[in-house]
Amino acid sequence: MTDYQKIIILANQILKKYELCDNCLGRLFSKQLHRSSNKLLGKKLKKNLNSTKKCYICKNLFENLNHFLKLMLDVSSNYSFLSFSVGAMIKPSIIDRDDYIRSKYKLKGIDSVKTDITKELRKLFFKKTKKIIDLLDSDVTFTVNLKDESCEMRSKSIYLSGRYIKTLRGIPQKQKSCENCFGKGCRICNFHGISEFNSIEGIISKFLFKKFGGTTAKFTWIGGEDKSSLVLGTGRPFFVKIKNPLKRNSKLNSVTFDSLKITNLKIITESPKKPLKFNSLIELKISTENDIDSKNLKKLKDLKKLPVVVYEKSGKRSEKKVFSIKYKKNSKNTFTLVIQSEGGLPVKRFVSSIDVTPGISQILNTSCMCQEFDFLDIKV
Repeated sequence: MTDYQKIIILANQILKKYELCDNCLGRLFSKQLHRSSNKLLGKKLKKNLNSTKKCYICKNLFENLNHFLKLMLDVSSNYSFLSFSVGAMIKPSIIDRDDYIRSKYKLKGIDSVKTDITKELRKLFFKKTKKIIDLLDSDVTFTVNLKDESCEMRSKSIYLSGRYIKTLRGIPQKQKSCENCFGKGCRICNFHGISEFNSIEGIISKFLFKKFGGTTAKFTWIGGEDKSSLVLGTGRPFFVKIKNPLKRNSKLNSVTFDSLKITNLKIITESPKKPLKFNSLIELKISTENDIDSKNLKKLKDLKKLPVVVYEKSGKRSEKKVFSIKYKKNSKNTFTLVIQSEGGLPVKRFVSSIDVTPGISQILNTSCMCQEFDFLDIKV
């Protein structure tokens, strides 16, 4: 007796006790017979036997999949994407009945009813849209809820890198989070996590939301500066992750917003997983409590010999190198200092020598204060 004949006998035994639709019956044996279509195999095994009763396992759910296809098409209508995957939520009772049949008739190594439903939904959506099925890393993921007849779609985050040049004082780098959701995203902030756009983060976010859509924008900054600092030269690098974007591609050119210029903006595969090392060229304007002379300023050259040790309140200790130093006395109590140092040097504390050694005040043996500091260039 051939495998197919054995399967016909078993299929008839099942059908005598349980009414099954073509999809559910065919699924029980399609892998064993290496058939690609559960429905066609089920039809063949039933010999076109029609019944008015509902399928014991799925309750004729497969006949209603076009309804869920329409939900998928509706929810994705505003999105631009190339690939997709589908997940499904079905009633536990359907899964229980499927498990019962498979267990009772010792049917092993076959797809579950849930797996078959998602396969059929993928096929239907592919035929309708010609989008690529990608089970591992799709642009969008549908979650079809067959229990309450709803459909949700999640768009994979996109990542961008760029630089910004800031030519006006008074613009903060970071935006305050929405007071209602603390940055998570809610209806009050239109799910952006921020309710205003008056910082560098806010201005860039607003531009990117206009370009790509999306909900929240999460930034990774390569260093930071004061609200009153300028960022010149090639600008400060940054990375940003946009959640749930509507678009995945857009023309990206340099763009200027009054005193803020965004350059080198491009889509990347992901943000750096580890902090990037970078060097900063910084110009500091410093005032001193006591009069200083040019000879005393020469002591600042010693900064290149030893690392600058930074102590944090948490107890963490780090070392920063100073690579170059230039200084110019402006008056008896003020001077300009230009240094190139490792990124992450706390500039104001470095000047005042608070939990930083050696610092400017410590070397000059007089209390020093940083009036302002600007970043002339930042190199990664």
